[in-house]
Amino acid sequence: MSLADRLSETITTYSRAVIAVMLVVTVLAGAGMGMVEQSSSLDQFQGDTTEAEKLNYIEDRDNFATGDENSSTAQVILRGENVLSQEMLVETLQLQQAFRDNETIGPTLSQNRPTVGVANLVATAAIRSQQEAGQQTGPPTLETQIAALESMSPAAFERTLQAVLGDGASGLAFMPTHYEIGSTSANATMLLVTQEMGGSAGQGGTAPEAIIDSQLTMQTLANDYAEAGGGDAIVFGAGILSEEINNSMGDSLAIVGPLALLFVLLALIIAYRDLLDILLGLFGIVAVLVWTFGFMGWAGINFNQLFIAVPVLLIGLSIDYAIHIFMRHREQRQEVGEYGDDDVRGSMRVALAGVGLALVWVTATTAIGFLSNLTSPVPPIQDFGIVSAVGITAALLIFGTLIPALKIEVDTFLEGRGFSRKKRAFGTGGGRFSQAISVGATMARKAPMVILLLTVVVSGVGAYGATQVDTSFNQEDFIAEDPPAWTDNLPEPFRPSEYTMKENLQYVNENFVREDSQAQILIEGEITNPDTLQRIAAAERAAAESEVVVTLPDGNADIQSPLRLMRAVAGENESFNATFTAAGGGPTTAPDQNIEQLYDELFAVAPEQARNVINRVDGNYEALRMVISTSGTASMSDVTSEMRIIADGINGNGIEATATGQTILFDIVQKQLFDTVIQSLLITLVAVFAFLMVAYRITDGSATLGVITLLPVVFSVSWILGTMYLLGIPFNVMTGMITSLTVGLGVAYSIHMSERYKLELDRTGSVWEAMSRATTGTGGALLGSAATTVGGFGVLAFAILPPLQQFGIITGMTIIYAFLASVLVLPSLLALWTRYLGPEVSFDVPAGEFPAASDSGTVEEAQDD
Repeated sequence: MSLADRLSETITTYSRAVIAVMLVVTVLAGAGMGMVEQSSSLDQFQGDTTEAEKLNYIEDRDNFATGDENSSTAQVILRGENVLSQEMLVETLQLQQAFRDNETIGPTLSQNRPTVGVANLVATAAIRSQQEAGQQTGPPTLETQIAALESMSPAAFERTLQAVLGDGASGLAFMPTHYEIGSTSANATMLLVTQEMGGSAGQGGTAPEAIIDSQLTMQTLANDYAEAGGGDAIVFGAGILSEEINNSMGDSLAIVGPLALLFVLLALIIAYRDLLDILLGLFGIVAVLVWTFGFMGWAGINFNQLFIAVPVLLIGLSIDYAIHIFMRHREQRQEVGEYGDDDVRGSMRVALAGVGLALVWVTATTAIGFLSNLTSPVPPIQDFGIVSAVGITAALLIFGTLIPALKIEVDTFLEGRGFSRKKRAFGTGGGRFSQAISVGATMARKAPMVILLLTVVVSGVGAYGATQVDTSFNQEDFIAEDPPAWTDNLPEPFRPSEYTMKENLQYVNENFVREDSQAQILIEGEITNPDTLQRIAAAERAAAESEVVVTLPDGNADIQSPLRLMRAVAGENESFNATFTAAGGGPTTAPDQNIEQLYDELFAVAPEQARNVINRVDGNYEALRMVISTSGTASMSDVTSEMRIIADGINGNGIEATATGQTILFDIVQKQLFDTVIQSLLITLVAVFAFLMVAYRITDGSATLGVITLLPVVFSVSWILGTMYLLGIPFNVMTGMITSLTVGLGVAYSIHMSERYKLELDRTGSVWEAMSRATTGTGGALLGSAATTVGGFGVLAFAILPPLQQFGIITGMTIIYAFLASVLVLPSLLALWTRYLGPEVSFDVPAGEFPAASDSGTVEEAQDD
């Protein structure tokens, strides 16, 4: 007795004990579900790179004064007919006061200049102009600023506004990039709001709840103030961005989950036509999900954007397992005799022994496909591979033990009371349906070489398209657009939220400097060398000429650097100006001597500003940094390329410069995604080829059968990549896993077909009878499995999250291609394998089996029919 026979005998004989053990394990696994946390931060996709290490260094407040570790900046864009009027600027200050007084916003605001905009600059300039010479006071309060602005005469207000927004003035940073210098009218302006993160970021690097709630409240208050003046407002910040991404994940699950279950339920009704079998299948799906998400909780793996696909993936795979076991069980009950058993328990024993080995091979090869993602440098993709492999293993255990045991008990109970549980297997009743799914067998009999040649040609075209597929990873990928109109008719629990961030982000990109769209250059080494500031000056000139760098309305690039700070401080402090000039510095020249003394005096007169761009440790100067605002519309690859060129210009003479920043890190992830596609595909193919060759060599004495089984999957990989090119779908964090998924999912269809063919070939000794049974019996089960899996993934097209929509479409196509390859291409490959490499069997065509059967029965003569 083989191992498969012994296992099936144990499961069917001790069905009640199996049920008890599996239910206990399910409860224990499910206890971990409550520990699963959610994360939507894109930072989690960043691996260990030099650029990430340097950015962490910059953001450490022990190194520079303004790190992002404990603070967050929101941009409030106020739009109207003229947002620079005296009345509107007063209302802007009143809005700032409302922020501070609000119980939700106030506690999150930074203690040092929590709000700043053009209105603050105008009011502060007016107050200082009224102070006596030499009078030193702290920053004026908002109440003082409001009073000063209200008391200004129209002429004084206009003069002060023009000075604040004049050539080279700091107020230009708050204006649209198309603002005309000297104008006292504009249709938009920006207010910066700095918030404290409360000492730590939210779970998974997302914004804390306090920041999310405060920025949502900001949006409400800002809209109220803007609408009172006939305008509107936009709030752009990490809190609102996190809220929309989290909402899109939740809304996607709320829409996709019920649709997937509904479709699967309808498909099961068609395939099973039996309520109890449907309920058993659904119970098995729930158990698989409990095991999988329980594992995530116990393992401490966060639920992120990728894992929205996991429930749909496991639903499809679970139904695949259920259909094969249930359909084979039904076949055995109908086929009483040497290979059948009319008894419920006996027929399940034969079914498990027959299909069990195929399910083990399917699980192993699919898990290999998932685990190949461990080679990815992107941590969430690694987690996805692990969780998916655990899920498919759970599906094997549950549908290979628990569900068969439950079915035995239920069917035995009902038949003992006079209810017949015999059902016909899907696709085995003859007629047009059976003829349709046996087309592959007919073509294999008539013209297998023609089928193989056509397949190779189509695959070659697909392979060319694969080389043209783009790669994408950026923030906009995860921001949902406003949901389609049909979602407005959904009942409240399923109706999605409103999504405005994508539109708002586009407006900010096109009109303002984004606070989160900055590249940074970390300069380390001998930074007190005489030519250090000369090199920085050259880097500033190079940045100013770059098309990816934001240019302010006065024509200057938006850059922060030690040299820029020195020039600004020199314009306000006579003592430092003298030192700066003596060192060789000026409006257009950079100091080239006494650099360390220059740093010392800069820290003496402007310590906080100096700490922003210079890292000093115990009197020693360790590092400098440049902050360069980049265009939100520039491609990530262009930004990375330009910033690295600028950094390379600083390198030398003991100085090392590294370009970093979120945009650059995202570009690195984008390149890593493409590497993941290639590496996971190669590893999966090699590993699955090796596994199947060894497995078939051990079980069937033929390693070549493993190669033949995987070939249709290789073809389908080229088909799906060519389809991605035709549909304009790029590789992203979701679709980047499609190659390993295609192999992992597609090989299941080929294994089931090859196993059934080999089993029937051993039983009957006839190629065409074995092919007929395989295509009509297993082919029907494959069709039912494909239909439910495609439907499960297809509903992802209704998701709110854009990458999830693309993933659903392309994975659904993957299943279709895998099914077609297994029932149309694989029969021809199996026929050729049997003819040239397989066992000595008959090629005679059974009478009545094929309407156009040839008399001779050989492959060569059959091709001439």
